Amino acid sequence: MPEDQATLHLLAGKICAGKSSLAEELGRDPGTVLIGEDQWLASLFGDEMSTLGDYVRYSARLRTAMKPHLVALLRTGVSIVLDYPANTRSSRAWMRAIIDEAACRHALHFLDVPDEVCKARLRKRNAAGTHEFAATDEQFDKVSSHFEAPADSEGFNIVRHGGDAR
Repeated sequence: MPEDQATLHLLAGKICAGKSSLAEELGRDPGTVLIGEDQWLASLFGDEMSTLGDYVRYSARLRTAMKPHLVALLRTGVSIVLDYPANTRSSRAWMRAIIDEAACRHALHFLDVPDEVCKARLRKRNAAGTHEFAATDEQFDKVSSHFEAPADSEGFNIVRHGGDAR
């Protein structure tokens, strides 16, 4: 693929693994747009989201609406940092469809951070009140039980970020 072709950056990692921090860093590159799911969901559906089921329903609606716009941006040469969790095979299949339709380069950044580090960050973030959504340790465990680490067999260009980085 050409050097100047748009790149779609994807992020996999548990809650508070550092996905949004890395997304902000990647989003500073020239010709790159950062698109964050949390901001869109909070603006559109914040008052209506109180359960994991609500998140799943509204996230699916947002993905359906956003896909053609993401493809169009990538086709025009704009790189995107997609701050949506690439945390399950099904979410990554949606992202793969965008890559295939846009015929763009991609990088799947996998932040492999221990649960204890993520939970400590989550408690700190909740106390600061700086994030659109707060989650308890119990909610972290429930959401994390659905996490599926990306596998090489899925065909993504995986960039691993290990330990407690970020």
